[in-house]
Amino acid sequence: MRPRDAHGDAHGDEPGPSPGPAGEAGTCATPADGTGPLASPGHGPRRPEPRRRADRERGRGRIADVIAAGVRGAGPAEIPGRLCTAAVELLPVAGASVSLRSNAMPVQLGSSSDRAARLSDLQATLGDGPCTAAAAAGAAVFATDLTCDPDLVRWPVFAQQATAAGIRAVYSMPLGDDTLCVGTLDLYREAPGELTRRELRVAELVARVMTVALMALPRGEENGPEGDAPWLSGLATAHDEVYQAVGMIMVQLGVGSDEALARLRAHAFAHGRSALEVAHDVVRHRKRFDRD
Repeated sequence: MRPRDAHGDAHGDEPGPSPGPAGEAGTCATPADGTGPLASPGHGPRRPEPRRRADRERGRGRIADVIAAGVRGAGPAEIPGRLCTAAVELLPVAGASVSLRSNAMPVQLGSSSDRAARLSDLQATLGDGPCTAAAAAGAAVFATDLTCDPDLVRWPVFAQQATAAGIRAVYSMPLGDDTLCVGTLDLYREAPGELTRRELRVAELVARVMTVALMALPRGEENGPEGDAPWLSGLATAHDEVYQAVGMIMVQLGVGSDEALARLRAHAFAHGRSALEVAHDVVRHRKRFDRD
Protein backbone atom coordinates (compact mmCIF):
# COMPACT_ATOMS: atom_id res chain seq x y z
CA MET A 1 0.00 0.00 0.00
CA ARG A 2 1.22 3.54 -0.74
CA PRO A 3 0.35 6.71 1.11
CA ARG A 4 -1.99 9.10 -0.58
CA ASP A 5 0.02 11.76 -2.35
CA ALA A 6 -1.63 15.11 -2.91
CA HIS A 7 1.36 16.48 -4.79
CA GLY A 8 2.37 13.73 -7.20
CA ASP A 9 6.00 12.79 -7.79
CA ALA A 10 8.93 14.53 -6.13
CA HIS A 11 12.72 14.35 -6.02
CA GLY A 12 15.41 12.75 -3.88
CA ASP A 13 15.19 13.88 -0.28
CA GLU A 14 12.11 16.06 -0.70
CA PRO A 15 9.55 15.58 2.07
CA GLY A 16 7.03 12.81 1.58
CA PRO A 17 3.49 13.45 0.43
CA SER A 18 1.65 16.13 2.33
CA PRO A 19 -1.33 14.34 3.78
CA GLY A 20 -4.73 15.32 2.55
CA PRO A 21 -8.10 15.46 4.27
CA ALA A 22 -8.76 11.79 3.60
CA GLY A 23 -6.52 10.58 6.38
CA GLU A 24 -3.17 12.25 6.71
CA ALA A 25 -2.17 15.38 8.55
CA GLY A 26 0.16 18.21 7.67
CA THR A 27 2.57 20.19 9.81
CA CYS A 28 2.38 23.61 11.47
CA ALA A 29 5.73 24.90 10.37
CA THR A 30 8.92 23.85 8.66
CA PRO A 31 10.74 21.70 11.24
CA ALA A 32 14.20 22.65 12.40
CA ASP A 33 15.65 19.22 11.73
CA GLY A 34 15.81 19.71 7.98
CA THR A 35 13.03 17.30 7.05
CA GLY A 36 10.52 19.98 6.11
CA PRO A 37 9.69 21.37 2.67
CA LEU A 38 12.55 22.47 0.47
CA ALA A 39 12.59 25.88 -1.15
CA SER A 40 12.55 24.28 -4.58
CA PRO A 41 13.01 20.63 -5.59
CA GLY A 42 15.05 21.66 -8.59
CA HIS A 43 17.67 23.74 -6.76
CA GLY A 44 21.20 22.52 -6.12
CA PRO A 45 23.55 20.29 -8.13
CA ARG A 46 22.31 16.85 -9.08
CA ARG A 47 24.50 13.76 -8.98
CA PRO A 48 25.19 11.99 -12.28
CA GLU A 49 22.69 9.20 -12.87
CA PRO A 50 25.22 6.31 -12.50
CA ARG A 51 26.33 7.67 -9.15
CA ARG A 52 22.74 8.09 -8.01
CA ARG A 53 22.01 4.48 -8.98
CA ALA A 54 25.07 3.33 -7.07
CA ASP A 55 23.95 5.32 -4.02
CA ARG A 56 20.52 3.71 -4.19
CA GLU A 57 22.05 0.25 -4.45
CA ARG A 58 24.27 0.89 -1.42
CA GLY A 59 21.24 2.18 0.47
CA ARG A 60 19.21 -0.92 -0.36
CA GLY A 61 22.13 -3.12 0.62
CA ARG A 62 22.40 -1.46 4.03
CA ILE A 63 18.65 -1.81 4.62
CA ALA A 64 18.81 -5.51 3.78
CA ASP A 65 21.83 -5.98 6.07
CA VAL A 66 20.17 -4.24 9.02
CA ILE A 67 16.94 -6.22 8.65
CA ALA A 68 18.77 -9.53 8.21
CA ALA A 69 20.97 -8.89 11.24
CA GLY A 70 17.96 -7.84 13.28
CA VAL A 71 15.95 -11.02 12.77
CA ARG A 72 18.85 -13.48 12.71
CA GLY A 73 18.30 -16.19 15.31
CA ALA A 74 14.94 -14.75 16.41
CA GLY A 75 11.99 -16.96 17.28
CA PRO A 76 8.52 -16.19 15.87
CA ALA A 77 7.43 -14.15 18.89
CA GLU A 78 10.57 -11.98 18.65
CA ILE A 79 10.42 -11.12 14.95
CA PRO A 80 7.89 -8.23 15.07
CA GLY A 81 9.83 -6.51 17.86
CA ARG A 82 13.16 -7.10 16.12
CA LEU A 83 11.81 -5.54 12.92
CA CYS A 84 10.60 -2.55 14.94
CA THR A 85 14.12 -2.14 16.30
CA ALA A 86 15.50 -2.34 12.75
CA ALA A 87 13.08 0.40 11.68
CA VAL A 88 14.42 2.66 14.45
CA GLU A 89 17.98 2.01 13.26
CA LEU A 90 17.12 2.80 9.65
CA LEU A 91 14.92 5.85 10.17
CA PRO A 92 15.10 9.12 12.18
CA VAL A 93 12.53 7.90 14.71
CA ALA A 94 12.68 7.19 18.43
CA GLY A 95 10.43 4.14 18.50
CA ALA A 96 8.25 1.75 16.52
CA SER A 97 5.44 -0.69 17.19
CA VAL A 98 3.43 -3.14 15.10
CA SER A 99 -0.21 -4.11 15.57
CA LEU A 100 -2.64 -6.47 13.89
CA ARG A 101 -5.99 -5.05 12.87
CA SER A 102 -9.06 -6.30 14.72
CA ASN A 103 -12.76 -5.46 14.75
CA ALA A 104 -12.66 -4.38 18.39
CA MET A 105 -9.18 -2.92 18.79
CA PRO A 106 -5.64 -3.41 17.46
CA VAL A 107 -3.57 -6.31 18.82
CA GLN A 108 -0.01 -5.23 19.56
CA LEU A 109 2.56 -7.75 18.34
CA GLY A 110 5.81 -6.05 19.21
CA SER A 111 7.66 -2.78 19.78
CA SER A 112 11.15 -1.36 19.92
CA SER A 113 10.79 0.04 23.45
CA ASP A 114 8.48 0.34 26.43
CA ARG A 115 7.52 3.86 25.37
CA ALA A 116 6.50 2.70 21.90
CA ALA A 117 4.49 -0.14 23.47
CA ARG A 118 2.67 2.31 25.74
CA LEU A 119 1.78 4.59 22.84
CA SER A 120 0.47 1.61 20.88
CA ASP A 121 -1.61 0.48 23.87
CA LEU A 122 -2.88 4.03 24.31
CA GLN A 123 -4.25 4.15 20.76
CA ALA A 124 -5.90 0.76 21.23
CA THR A 125 -7.45 1.90 24.51
CA LEU A 126 -8.68 5.20 23.10
CA GLY A 127 -9.81 3.68 19.81
CA ASP A 128 -8.27 6.76 18.25
CA GLY A 129 -4.97 7.89 16.80
CA PRO A 130 -2.91 7.59 13.61
CA CYS A 131 -2.69 3.80 14.02
CA THR A 132 -6.46 3.25 14.03
CA ALA A 133 -6.92 5.81 11.25
CA ALA A 134 -4.35 4.07 9.02
CA ALA A 135 -5.91 0.65 9.66
CA ALA A 136 -9.38 1.95 8.82
CA ALA A 137 -8.26 3.80 5.67
CA GLY A 138 -5.79 1.17 4.45
CA ALA A 139 -3.39 4.05 3.73
CA ALA A 140 -0.49 5.73 5.48
CA VAL A 141 -1.43 8.39 8.03
CA PHE A 142 1.13 10.99 9.09
CA ALA A 143 0.72 13.14 12.17
CA THR A 144 3.65 15.50 11.60
CA ASP A 145 3.12 17.80 14.60
CA LEU A 146 0.91 16.68 17.47
CA THR A 147 1.18 20.04 19.20
CA CYS A 148 -0.94 22.00 16.71
CA ASP A 149 -3.66 21.81 14.07
CA PRO A 150 -4.72 19.65 12.37
CA ASP A 151 -3.24 16.75 14.36
CA LEU A 152 -4.04 18.19 17.78
CA VAL A 153 -7.66 18.79 16.76
CA ARG A 154 -8.09 15.38 15.16
CA TRP A 155 -6.59 13.35 18.04
CA PRO A 156 -6.67 15.70 21.07
CA VAL A 157 -6.33 13.09 23.84
CA PHE A 158 -3.74 10.96 22.08
CA ALA A 159 -1.80 14.08 21.04
CA GLN A 160 -1.65 15.33 24.63
CA GLN A 161 -0.52 11.95 25.98
CA ALA A 162 2.03 11.42 23.20
CA THR A 163 3.62 14.85 23.59
CA ALA A 164 3.75 14.32 27.37
CA ALA A 165 5.79 11.19 26.57
CA GLY A 166 8.15 13.25 24.39
CA ILE A 167 6.71 12.29 20.97
CA ARG A 168 5.82 15.04 18.48
CA ALA A 169 5.19 13.07 15.27
CA VAL A 170 3.72 9.67 14.37
CA TYR A 171 3.87 7.92 11.00
CA SER A 172 1.52 4.93 10.61
CA MET A 173 2.16 2.59 7.68
CA PRO A 174 -0.48 0.02 6.66
CA LEU A 175 0.52 -3.65 6.44
CA GLY A 176 -1.00 -5.76 3.69
CA ASP A 177 -1.72 -5.08 0.05
CA ASP A 178 -3.97 -2.84 -2.02
CA THR A 179 -7.05 -4.91 -1.14
CA LEU A 180 -6.52 -5.79 2.52
CA CYS A 181 -4.98 -4.02 5.51
CA VAL A 182 -3.96 -6.52 8.19
CA GLY A 183 -2.34 -4.09 10.60
CA THR A 184 0.01 -1.13 10.95
CA LEU A 185 3.65 -0.29 11.54
CA ASP A 186 3.72 2.83 13.71
CA LEU A 187 6.80 5.06 13.87
CA TYR A 188 7.25 7.63 16.66
CA ARG A 189 9.54 10.66 16.41
CA GLU A 190 10.52 13.22 19.05
CA ALA A 191 10.86 16.09 16.55
CA PRO A 192 7.99 17.34 14.36
CA GLY A 193 8.21 17.19 10.58
CA GLU A 194 7.65 15.07 7.51
CA LEU A 195 9.62 12.09 6.29
CA THR A 196 11.76 12.76 3.25
CA ARG A 197 11.07 10.81 0.08
CA ARG A 198 14.02 8.53 0.79
CA GLU A 199 12.88 7.94 4.39
CA LEU A 200 9.37 7.22 3.19
CA ARG A 201 10.68 4.60 0.77
CA VAL A 202 12.59 2.96 3.63
CA ALA A 203 9.46 2.98 5.82
CA GLU A 204 7.45 1.39 3.01
CA LEU A 205 10.11 -1.29 2.54
CA VAL A 206 10.15 -2.12 6.26
CA ALA A 207 6.34 -2.30 6.20
CA ARG A 208 6.47 -4.74 3.27
CA VAL A 209 9.02 -6.90 5.07
CA MET A 210 6.84 -6.79 8.20
CA THR A 211 3.81 -7.90 6.18
CA VAL A 212 5.68 -10.87 4.71
CA ALA A 213 7.05 -11.80 8.14
CA LEU A 214 3.61 -11.71 9.79
CA MET A 215 2.07 -13.83 7.05
CA ALA A 216 4.84 -16.42 7.50
CA LEU A 217 4.63 -16.66 11.28
CA PRO A 218 3.29 -19.96 12.67
CA ARG A 219 -0.11 -20.10 14.30
CA GLY A 220 -1.13 -22.51 17.01
CA GLU A 221 -0.97 -26.10 15.83
CA GLU A 222 1.42 -25.16 13.01
CA ASN A 223 4.19 -25.00 15.62
CA GLY A 224 3.78 -28.65 16.55
CA PRO A 225 4.44 -30.11 19.99
CA GLU A 226 8.17 -29.51 19.71
CA GLY A 227 7.94 -26.05 18.16
CA ASP A 228 7.65 -22.59 19.60
CA ALA A 229 4.75 -21.63 21.83
CA PRO A 230 1.56 -20.84 19.88
CA TRP A 231 2.08 -17.17 20.58
CA LEU A 232 -0.25 -15.76 17.91
CA SER A 233 -3.02 -18.02 19.14
CA GLY A 234 -2.23 -16.86 22.65
CA LEU A 235 -2.58 -13.24 21.59
CA ALA A 236 -5.90 -14.04 19.94
CA THR A 237 -7.11 -15.76 23.10
CA ALA A 238 -6.18 -12.74 25.20
CA HIS A 239 -7.89 -10.46 22.71
CA ASP A 240 -11.04 -12.59 22.81
CA GLU A 241 -11.43 -11.41 26.39
CA VAL A 242 -12.30 -7.98 25.02
CA TYR A 243 -15.31 -9.45 23.23
CA GLN A 244 -16.29 -11.43 26.31
CA ALA A 245 -15.95 -8.35 28.51
CA VAL A 246 -18.00 -6.25 26.11
CA GLY A 247 -20.78 -8.84 26.22
CA MET A 248 -20.74 -8.86 30.02
CA ILE A 249 -20.80 -5.05 30.17
CA MET A 250 -23.75 -5.00 27.76
CA VAL A 251 -25.71 -7.15 30.21
CA GLN A 252 -24.55 -5.23 33.28
CA LEU A 253 -25.46 -1.82 31.83
CA GLY A 254 -28.23 -2.75 29.41
CA VAL A 255 -26.45 -1.04 26.51
CA GLY A 256 -25.33 -1.96 23.00
CA SER A 257 -21.92 -3.25 22.04
CA ASP A 258 -20.53 0.11 20.90
CA GLU A 259 -21.49 1.78 24.17
CA ALA A 260 -20.12 -1.15 26.19
CA LEU A 261 -16.76 -0.95 24.39
CA ALA A 262 -16.69 2.82 24.87
CA ARG A 263 -17.31 2.40 28.62
CA LEU A 264 -14.54 -0.21 28.82
CA ARG A 265 -12.10 2.09 27.06
CA ALA A 266 -13.09 5.12 29.13
CA HIS A 267 -12.62 3.23 32.40
CA ALA A 268 -9.21 1.95 31.26
CA PHE A 269 -8.00 5.41 30.24
CA ALA A 270 -9.31 7.06 33.43
CA HIS A 271 -7.42 4.56 35.57
CA GLY A 272 -4.20 4.56 33.54
CA ARG A 273 -4.62 0.99 32.33
CA SER A 274 -4.96 -0.70 28.96
CA ALA A 275 -8.33 -1.87 27.69
CA LEU A 276 -7.02 -5.44 27.60
CA GLU A 277 -6.15 -5.29 31.31
CA VAL A 278 -9.61 -4.04 32.26
CA ALA A 279 -11.26 -6.62 30.00
CA HIS A 280 -9.30 -9.35 31.80
CA ASP A 281 -10.61 -8.11 35.15
CA VAL A 282 -14.20 -8.03 33.87
CA VAL A 283 -14.02 -11.59 32.57
CA ARG A 284 -12.46 -12.76 35.86
CA HIS A 285 -15.28 -10.99 37.77
CA ARG A 286 -12.84 -8.63 39.45
CA LYS A 287 -14.52 -5.61 37.86
CA ARG A 288 -18.22 -4.93 37.38
CA PHE A 289 -19.81 -1.99 35.60
CA ASP A 290 -22.86 -0.66 37.44
CA ARG A 291 -25.63 1.47 36.00
CA ASP A 292 -25.48 5.14 36.99
